[in-house]
Amino acid sequence: MPDPNKPISTNPVPARPIRLGVVMDPIGGIKVAKDSTLAMLLEAQARGWHIDYLELEDLSLRDGRALGRLRKLELNGDADDWYRLGDHEETPLAELDVILMRKDPPFDMEYIYSTYILEAAQAEGVLVVNRPESIRNANEKLFAARFPDCMPPSQVTRRADALRAFLAAQGDIILKPLGEMGGASIFRIREGDPNTNVIIETLTGNGSHYIMAQRFVPEISAGDKRILLIDGEPVPYALARIPTKGETRGNLAAGGRGEGVELSARDREICARVGPVCRELGLVFVGIDVIGDYLTEINSTSPTCIRELDALYDLNISAQLLDVIEKKLS
Repeated sequence: MPDPNKPISTNPVPARPIRLGVVMDPIGGIKVAKDSTLAMLLEAQARGWHIDYLELEDLSLRDGRALGRLRKLELNGDADDWYRLGDHEETPLAELDVILMRKDPPFDMEYIYSTYILEAAQAEGVLVVNRPESIRNANEKLFAARFPDCMPPSQVTRRADALRAFLAAQGDIILKPLGEMGGASIFRIREGDPNTNVIIETLTGNGSHYIMAQRFVPEISAGDKRILLIDGEPVPYALARIPTKGETRGNLAAGGRGEGVELSARDREICARVGPVCRELGLVFVGIDVIGDYLTEINSTSPTCIRELDALYDLNISAQLLDVIEKKLS
């Protein structure tokens, strides 16, 4: 684990320490060696930033003002006892300079409600990364549909007959829900699969939920590449998440293994299409997923793979991100 007391950035420390709030899942349950949010917080602490910790339940609105039950967060280098949290203190979120929204999906109504609270903080001058209304508008599956020239043949529907017709046309497809992460509830179906109807019924809730269908891309065997964009610009290396034997999902959470790769010409072409739109929407830190020559998802909630790429290529992606944040605050 990096030493949080070792200065990482050469940027001058501002006269008043930046006050950072982070909204995340319970910090005691993260994987210390892999967590991207922790990498960001270690970098922030190394810069002398003041860090306040929140979970979703700590956010509230009172008479239109965004409040948070903040707890001071301190990190140290002890792998067994690596953080300290202070007592709750209800505070206007406007007292913070920047908020990192790093809550993992599921992207449900509670998640959406939290973005409205963060939007109220933003209206009072707080920089929220990523921009709350853009997180709402840029569903991680549906946002990719803005770039049909980059995607494999795809369809979003809740109708079983439309999904069966798409399967008949493509022969081999992937079905996935719109609000999950980490490969949860993703199915591959080939034409003639006897489980087709029950899979469609289960994923759509018998026609009550939209899902996405995409043509299966066989290049998944070489990895589902996670490419990180910082204010629209790609990190020059990707983490190719390669499925285990007998699996079609490359997600690390589903058992995939990660290998570093340089961005290809096609990867850069996709980034050139997606990056400027993300920048315009205030999506400062984004992870796009590319299989073969195709964009499959654009992850705007809590993209990961910082620690893996840092270790493989001696990078400091968190420093790049915080440099951008500092410029936006200046």
